[in-house]
Amino acid sequence: MPELPDLEVIREFLAPRLPGATITAVKVIRPLVVRNLLGGDLEACLTGRRFSSVARRGKFLLLGLEGDVRVAINPMLAGRLRWGAPLPRARTRDVLALELSDGFELRYHDAEDMGKVYLTTDLEQVPGFAGQGPEANDPALTSAIFAERLKRHHGEIKGILTNQSFIAGVGNAYADEILWSARVYPFRWRRDLSGDEVAGVHQAMQSVLADAITILRERVGSAIDVKVRDFLAVHGKPGQPCPRCGSPVSEVKRQRIATHFCRACQPGLMVDR
Repeated sequence: MPELPDLEVIREFLAPRLPGATITAVKVIRPLVVRNLLGGDLEACLTGRRFSSVARRGKFLLLGLEGDVRVAINPMLAGRLRWGAPLPRARTRDVLALELSDGFELRYHDAEDMGKVYLTTDLEQVPGFAGQGPEANDPALTSAIFAERLKRHHGEIKGILTNQSFIAGVGNAYADEILWSARVYPFRWRRDLSGDEVAGVHQAMQSVLADAITILRERVGSAIDVKVRDFLAVHGKPGQPCPRCGSPVSEVKRQRIATHFCRACQPGLMVDR
């Protein structure tokens, strides 16, 4: 799932390239993934419009078009964007291809059909957009504000970190990384965390996200459709040695969602309450 670091690097890459380019042709390959909230024909709505901005909010990528129109992309589990020279033909699971006046194309691909592309002038209409919490990497989200917001939420700390109404941008992978860095068991209940542990989670969140953005910025380049996760400490690495203590990384699956952590560095018991 593309999360804040992935989408921030994509935003940085597209921001100097997309604005000013006009959409000259539209290919809707899989219409079920695309939602035209303006009504009418999607191709007619997009063709001839010029890109004006590139932004990110939480796990949404926002492509601004003239006329206050936005393309809001929620990649969910497997959505990917490709920018580059036009492909000679659509790939399996390509969704939407936009040909641009500068000779390049922007293409959205989704192997799982879980993501969505919305065309709208009102982002409040986009499911999941309204009600997002502050950006997880916002400097204004201090440790004190983080702790105060945390009090409003109940349950396990990992579930809270991935709740977009608490903070925006963190998903399954980076929640694992943040809690490993903070040495906090992912299934600890929020009310059992000490003040120092909460502060540690906040500090880990800031450093993990910043470090990931730096690494991705260096490694992704123009290949913005490629997922780079091999540098993560524990997520996606069950059975491999913990980089800190060498113990095998554990995996717990719930409803097809895998949590990866180190039982030695992050001790705890899974208790129903």
